[in-house]
Amino acid sequence: MKRKANILDQLFVYHPHPWVEKDWARQSGLPLEDVWFQSNDGTKLFGWYVPAAASAPMLLWCHGNAGNVIHRLENLAELHRIGLSVFIFDYRGYGRSEGKPSEEGLYLDAQAAYDYLTRARGVRPERLALFGRSLGASVVGDLASKKPAAGLILESPFPSIAAMAREHYAGLPLHWLLSGRFPLEERLKQIAMPVLVIHGDRDEIVPIELGRQVFAAAREPKSFYVIEGADHNDTYRVGGRAYFQRLRQFIAEVIRQ
Repeated sequence: MKRKANILDQLFVYHPHPWVEKDWARQSGLPLEDVWFQSNDGTKLFGWYVPAAASAPMLLWCHGNAGNVIHRLENLAELHRIGLSVFIFDYRGYGRSEGKPSEEGLYLDAQAAYDYLTRARGVRPERLALFGRSLGASVVGDLASKKPAAGLILESPFPSIAAMAREHYAGLPLHWLLSGRFPLEERLKQIAMPVLVIHGDRDEIVPIELGRQVFAAAREPKSFYVIEGADHNDTYRVGGRAYFQRLRQFIAEVIRQ
């Protein structure tokens, strides 16, 4: 049974930031294309399509639970630098996107982003890698259980909201009061595509042990990449060149040129 998002979800799960109006393409130096598209329930969503070379692999990025696409520009620039085309979007209630966030809503939004790429942009699933960070790993995991793609990258993932509640609230069943479940561990049983799990070994928000649980639930072929010294929100900075090389290596393995 689907449960509607409640006030506790807004306090503990979703932390969207409002949009700040600037010329972000000029400031970032990236070829940002503004994209407006609709979720299946009619919610109007916003994203950035960032093309690289015509033959470049496509990365569909589901970001974490805080901020909006603006806060991913530094990371986005590095992904573009290593030759990836990227589509990053804001869930409902984040940035310029309309509506209010909920678990089912975020799933619908990711499916709409996928449909935009495959239908409006003509991206073939075998040229598409799915990438989710933190809460976005659970969102993209749901997408991967329903739609085909070349590979799945899960960064700083957690098995479920229940697992996070047990970790942070001394075993108290706080998750019973939340509407969201985000059962990534269960979803992975339905996913056959190659999986790369990435985690910082000093993650204080989602401890690496939870990432290892996610990895254990994934089916082969799979690999686990540890970023030594990285916390939850600095993986790409701490990981540096080696981190981006590992991403590029995985994508090259699953998407042949």
